[in-house]
Amino acid sequence: MIIVMKKGATPEEIQHVIDRVEEMGLKSHPIYGTERTVIAAIGDKRGVDIAFFTAAPGVERAMPILAPFKIASLEAKKEKTEVPVGTGSIGGRRIGVIAGPCSVENRDDLLRTAAAVKKAGAVGLRGGAFKPRTSPYAFQGLEEEGLKYLREAGDRTGLAVVTEVIGENTVELVGRYADMLQIGARNMQNYRLLRAVGQGPKPVLLKRGFSATLQELLLAAEYVLSQGNPNVILCVRGIRSFETYTRFTMDLAAVPALQEQTHLPVVVDPSHATGKRSLVTSLCRAAVAAGADGLLVEVHPEPERALSDGAQSLTFDEFEAMMGQIRPVAEAVGRTL
Repeated sequence: MIIVMKKGATPEEIQHVIDRVEEMGLKSHPIYGTERTVIAAIGDKRGVDIAFFTAAPGVERAMPILAPFKIASLEAKKEKTEVPVGTGSIGGRRIGVIAGPCSVENRDDLLRTAAAVKKAGAVGLRGGAFKPRTSPYAFQGLEEEGLKYLREAGDRTGLAVVTEVIGENTVELVGRYADMLQIGARNMQNYRLLRAVGQGPKPVLLKRGFSATLQELLLAAEYVLSQGNPNVILCVRGIRSFETYTRFTMDLAAVPALQEQTHLPVVVDPSHATGKRSLVTSLCRAAVAAGADGLLVEVHPEPERALSDGAQSLTFDEFEAMMGQIRPVAEAVGRTL
């Protein structure tokens, strides 16, 4: 259930309700909004009467949550969540763009890329230090050496560092260097990993699995939220279908469909969706028009020599041109870049 506190409820009134929730054997998750605080009470609610809470001082109303994902649901929080990304955020009026190479390959290329995407208007630097690859013979990443390069590039440019964590045993290590932890599509239903990042302080970028439904994506986000981490961004990155021309099928309908169900920000990764550099800019424009809160784009100084995903990576000039093209689209839908 959710317990909606009155506007202006005191900290003591909020704490009293939290204490009552936990006395009843439920887990409390306070969700602090700009005007009101909502307390989600999660657990076995058999025998718990909602009237126990409606009579408490400072409570406006209490009601059951019908969605299977409780904390991520719009029933729990009507206003949009803004997740901090570096010096800005994703989920507000500004479209946040996170860009960089698929894999961190060497220090010089990463520093060049970070400077270029920062100049073009990105807020975050993406790059894989640990790379889960379909083939065991493909480049697997530089691991901690790559994390060090990412941190240096982030510190030099002011970009937030966004990189993938692929197992529970790497959460603490990656968290020492990254500003945001990415959960890749292959790990969307790695529930132990989701719990692990949910117990930490770093924001989480959660990618939709290749064949996952939107409800499965939202329930995966719920694993993170239920551990106490409120800062989750959902990433739409294409799903498997019968089409072979593109790497995956870009399901842009997922953007407004998710926003009808959750307060969490939604970003789009057109690079992995298409696998083709020539299609990325068009899908960036379409994603912004569809209401995406941000973009995740692969950029490389020389895509033809990239160790992974060169075919879908934009050059520096192409990325700058893409940013110029999405700006008027953002303005047309009441957003900024």
